[in-house]
Amino acid sequence: MTPPPEAPLEILYEDNHYIAINKPSGLLVHRSSIAATETRFAVQRLRDQIGKPVFPAHRIDKPTSGALLFALDESALPGIQTKFEENEISKEYLALVRGHPPDSGEMDRPLRRLLDFGPQRKSDQTQEARTRYKTLSRTELPFPTGKHATTRYSLVALYPETGRRHQLRRHLAHINCPIIGDTRHGDSKQNIAFRERFGFGRLFLHARRLAFEHPVTRAPVEIDAPLSLDFQKALALVELTEH
Repeated sequence: MTPPPEAPLEILYEDNHYIAINKPSGLLVHRSSIAATETRFAVQRLRDQIGKPVFPAHRIDKPTSGALLFALDESALPGIQTKFEENEISKEYLALVRGHPPDSGEMDRPLRRLLDFGPQRKSDQTQEARTRYKTLSRTELPFPTGKHATTRYSLVALYPETGRRHQLRRHLAHINCPIIGDTRHGDSKQNIAFRERFGFGRLFLHARRLAFEHPVTRAPVEIDAPLSLDFQKALALVELTEH
């Protein structure tokens, strides 16, 4: 039986040098040796969709959804990559988390570099890592999860000031507000309970906005990525709003 055709990727921004999509959760950016069984990638799908090569300017995790930026020619790639490397791009993420974090704050906590191969999961070397956050809404629902009689969730806006691997996921886990659906750094009991009660098993982390000065034209660029329908539905079910 022939599988149904894939829906076109949502294009958020395009000019003569760059293009951005709203990456679905579960899609790898490009081929990777640590995911050898994967056969479809954002690079391949976007190339086939627009009929020209694309070059990823950065990466977001496979389970994370949201704004993903590509160069349309190799000559435009170094300029935008430098902006990412030097933290000259403003980034905003949304996360559905367990618990009620403070109204706002900064998580300034060095992180050990994650390793793909070898006997250790983390390097002994640490890297500085900083994330500002703002809690947008909170809820407390009248059903138990684990040892608690009620269940608390929050929607948090995250503003990473550095770009370490799994930075947002690890920082939120450190303050005991792990992201729902995070199978590596999160709370397995919460993840199972959420999936059984609401029917969602994804990581609830979304790259909502990128803002930067265009490396070629010097014009300001702001790219906004709407939440996917499953993320919106999950927020409605737990009675959380973006505002």
